[in-house]
Amino acid sequence: MEIDEQSESQTILQSMETKLRSNLKIEFLEFIDTSGNCGSSYSVTIVSSDFNKKITLARHKLVNQILSHEISQLHAFSQKTLTPEQWLKEKSK
Repeated sequence: MEIDEQSESQTILQSMETKLRSNLKIEFLEFIDTSGNCGSSYSVTIVSSDFNKKITLARHKLVNQILSHEISQLHAFSQKTLTPEQWLKEKSK
């Protein structure tokens, strides 16, 4: 990966984190680079009380709206959106 690609992927990652944290009440946020470190594909886990009483489709739609610009620059983006209660259950497995 060239230096320009590294800095661009870091910029996208920082932008996604900033936007999510400023638009949602984040309790846990984790990005995983699923592209082999070239920064063109990410999987994200988001835990937020803002997801309470929302079905998965509505949660994903909300995240997609918040990150629409960044997602358009990626090859792939997957998300796992959980409420704090769901997160506790998943961590205890």
